[in-house]
Amino acid sequence: MNKTKNETAKKAALDFHEFPKPGKLEIRATKPLANQSDLAKAYSPGVAEACLEIKKNNKKSGSYTSKSNLVAVISNGTAVLGLGNIGALAAKPVMEGKAVLFKKFAGIDCFDLEIDEENPEKLAKIITTLEPTFGAINLEDIKAPDCFIVEKICKNKMRIPVFHDDQHGTAIVVGAALVNSLRLVKKKISEIKVVCTGGGAAGIACLEMLLSLGCKKKNIWLCDRSGLVTKNRNEKNVHKAFFAQKSDSLLLENVMDGADFFLGLSGPNTLSKSMLKKMNENPIVFALANPIPEIMPEIVYDVFPNAIVATGRSDYPNQVNNVLCFPFIFRGALDVGATEINEKMKIACVEAIAKLAREHSSAEAAAAYQGEDMVFGSNYVIPKPFDPRLLPIVASAVAEAAIETGVATKTINTISEYTKKLENSAYKSSFLMRPVFEAARSASRKIVFAEGEDERVLRASFSMIEETGDSPILIGRPDVVMSRIEKYGLPLKINKDFELVNPESDPRFREYWETYHKIMERRGVTPALAKAIMRTNSTAIAAIMVFRSEADSMICGTFGQYLWHLKYIKEVLQNNELNAIGALSLMILENGPLLISDTQVNAIPSPVQISEIVFATARHARRFGIEPKIALCSHSQFGNLDSESGRNMRDALKILDSKKCDFLYEGEMHSDAALDPELRSRIMPNCRFDGAANALVFANTDAASGVRNILKMCANGLEVGPILMGLGNKAHIVTPSITARGLLNISALAGSPVQTYG
Repeated sequence: MNKTKNETAKKAALDFHEFPKPGKLEIRATKPLANQSDLAKAYSPGVAEACLEIKKNNKKSGSYTSKSNLVAVISNGTAVLGLGNIGALAAKPVMEGKAVLFKKFAGIDCFDLEIDEENPEKLAKIITTLEPTFGAINLEDIKAPDCFIVEKICKNKMRIPVFHDDQHGTAIVVGAALVNSLRLVKKKISEIKVVCTGGGAAGIACLEMLLSLGCKKKNIWLCDRSGLVTKNRNEKNVHKAFFAQKSDSLLLENVMDGADFFLGLSGPNTLSKSMLKKMNENPIVFALANPIPEIMPEIVYDVFPNAIVATGRSDYPNQVNNVLCFPFIFRGALDVGATEINEKMKIACVEAIAKLAREHSSAEAAAAYQGEDMVFGSNYVIPKPFDPRLLPIVASAVAEAAIETGVATKTINTISEYTKKLENSAYKSSFLMRPVFEAARSASRKIVFAEGEDERVLRASFSMIEETGDSPILIGRPDVVMSRIEKYGLPLKINKDFELVNPESDPRFREYWETYHKIMERRGVTPALAKAIMRTNSTAIAAIMVFRSEADSMICGTFGQYLWHLKYIKEVLQNNELNAIGALSLMILENGPLLISDTQVNAIPSPVQISEIVFATARHARRFGIEPKIALCSHSQFGNLDSESGRNMRDALKILDSKKCDFLYEGEMHSDAALDPELRSRIMPNCRFDGAANALVFANTDAASGVRNILKMCANGLEVGPILMGLGNKAHIVTPSITARGLLNISALAGSPVQTYG
């Protein structure tokens, strides 16, 4: 099974890189090229004007080209992701991936450059010639000690930031985690004893960061593959030799006595339990080797229950992940035109990341990471990678440090204005579903799929097992399910990977039909009809399972009409506390997310229903880390028509005004006015919110569903949903056009714990 699973995972990864087009990047024009006039300005003769302006003043390149937002991710492939020296060409997928992270997390454009040159001086010479093209250089996966040579030459010769992320990105995140850990254990960095395993680029950079933070060199003990780095061994690597201690000890175990901080950047199982026991009380253990750390957290906690442990893994608290740093330190550096990333900028990054973890989690972050410990403490010493506050807080701190140290070449009005600008762009990431998946990984809920024989359901179930902590339950005939699993080559086993409910012979059949009959006996359902429904209607079966707490949530709708499924769900699950309010679609567009309600449930909602839809939409918006700005859309615009939709929206607005709403809303208006603040300001200068709305609530399902489908087909919008609001996350109804990935997204939403969501 494991072999088949690995082969399936391998194929999925390769398909991801190959389809629908090879690679993870493409170049897109930012200016229109629709006619001869556009062409004349973009190229000859108009382009000459931009060239001449730059020739007169080099700083104009930031105004007329993409240079000021363009980073080169450069590698020679000599130390790739633990794979070693695989060469420049084989390193290209990793560098493309790094470029994608820059774009997604910080809106930075990247070219990945794989240079087939292992001589560090020659490599540095090539890189320095690229300065006219880029605003900054990110060195990546260059082996030590060559990486030190390349970085030093490039920094000395180039007037743009040069940053080796393997070194400094790791060091910054380690520094932030250590600052907070020391605060918790009430120890001073100047007094702690540090033992480090790993003398590579990351290890050396981390130790240098500790010195910058106030650690004493005499208290740092460095071990590599040859043992303890001492003055006696005449270490040739000057970076290691700098940390050499005067000692006759050779082994790691000989220097663990009285250690306060263990930093592992080496290999699996380097630190034994007996060595660990020699550390001081309340130790800090950062075991960062991947995928198997120097010591497993369980072993540490067994010896020291109060220890603070960090790893490089996502399945343990306190993951040390460079993505907490590099997109944001480059964002800040680029925005002020920094000529370098200096030590003060790195320290500012450390302090900003550390401070963010100590703050109360935002409503957006708390909603996105339901079920996880988001309170500053031993299991939360650094923020989560998808905390949307990282961009404005870290980038602005870096920018401010660049200005203070005199390396900034661009002016900004104020840091607070710059921070606000970053906050306004922090929620445009197409990674909106990642926080939901993070929450689902820790939820361990049971999700029942009503149409368990569908290929998309089977594939989504396999992905759900791989990517979340949830357990799938499938309703279907065993012979059909197993034949399709075999056909699609999915490594799934009944009663091992998932539970199967056979509608033809499940032993709980009597309990199910009796439960359904008890609910429906005064609504015209006889025992015979209840038996027939429980034999043939998988949606009703799934609803009964949720009603009986045998499943936490259900998903249906891969075939059939939405309202047909909703009928049975409402019959079983709707009560005084739970009521189907509406269907919400999250549309992920190139320029940001847009929420559309109600796309399915209420054909023409009443004013009361509209107000309920607005409230539920706001709650779900925050689930994705979106601070809602909701437009009530109709054919009427701010009272200019006495239409039914206009009257309903105006009455709904009065209901909302009478309640304590902690979100922004406005209406009634046309959808173009909702999305175009300049147009809206001409029509309604005293609008209640600025900028474009990020949620549209329509006066009828025809309009909402039409907009949803147009965005999907004409704007390449990726839909997450429909999300059924009002039933406490106990049921979701998809549409027949749903993909396997779409089902996986819905399962992650269904698998995330719900507190105040609609």
